[in-house]
Amino acid sequence: MSHRENIFGARIVASLGLVFCALILAQRIASQEQKSPRSTNVGQRLDRSNVEGKQAFESRCAGCHGLDGRGGERAPDIASNAKTQQRSDGELSRIVERGLPGTGMPAFASMGSNVDNVVAYLRELQGKKESARLPGDAKRGRELFYGRGRCSECHSIAGSGGFIASELSGFAGNRSPDEIRQAIIKPTSANRLGGKITLKTRDGKEYSGVVRNEDNFSLQLQGLDGGFQLFQKSELASFSRQPGSLMPADYGTALNRDELNDLISFLMFSARGVKMEAAAGTKPTDDEEE
Repeated sequence: MSHRENIFGARIVASLGLVFCALILAQRIASQEQKSPRSTNVGQRLDRSNVEGKQAFESRCAGCHGLDGRGGERAPDIASNAKTQQRSDGELSRIVERGLPGTGMPAFASMGSNVDNVVAYLRELQGKKESARLPGDAKRGRELFYGRGRCSECHSIAGSGGFIASELSGFAGNRSPDEIRQAIIKPTSANRLGGKITLKTRDGKEYSGVVRNEDNFSLQLQGLDGGFQLFQKSELASFSRQPGSLMPADYGTALNRDELNDLISFLMFSARGVKMEAAAGTKPTDDEEE
């Protein structure tokens, strides 16, 4: 065999060796990815943390603070309470670990690393989870609120709107989109104070509005224009209370699904603005009961 043929054969063997090594390396990498896929493990750890945080909250905290975190007979609201929301995750973790002496809040240092999972779950109850995204267009929702929806005739946001019904700036701050939707399409009946009433005085004049204060002898009425009037019951010829809520009950049909989503988004967007303003203010320095 000639010298040239020997060189050619050596090159072929070397090339085959490189190909063989590359195949082995690729096989090992694929095997490692199958045994421990990084993204799957990260997702599993996150899911597990969420589950453990929920379980720990329900077993250790809900007995006093309620399953939704909005308070019970033995402990206050920690979901919608503005001071609690403004605390950092680190502050909340320290409170859970050390408790608050003299307030009835015990220490849960035995929970160890699960304290962070509990705080993360509390943030979900406070409406700060990423999944609580706007279901529609907040800009179109604002147009509905102040336009065709006629919400602003009774309600106000950030001081703009009517005064006959509740102020809604922070209403959606700690409610899910479904909860807000139900409040719109199925308004609850008002109690005695805040209920609709029509009255007639002895001189034949008729007034209507909502009751703001009432005792055995007098009645304070707020009209749809926001003005207040005080009447002595002895001066009235008649007055009748109207059942149901002051809020119309036909929003479920008057607005389609997309419009409702837009309106819900505007309420949620407005509430986030309130939270940002509150967070920018002075934080409490005392350890008030959580």
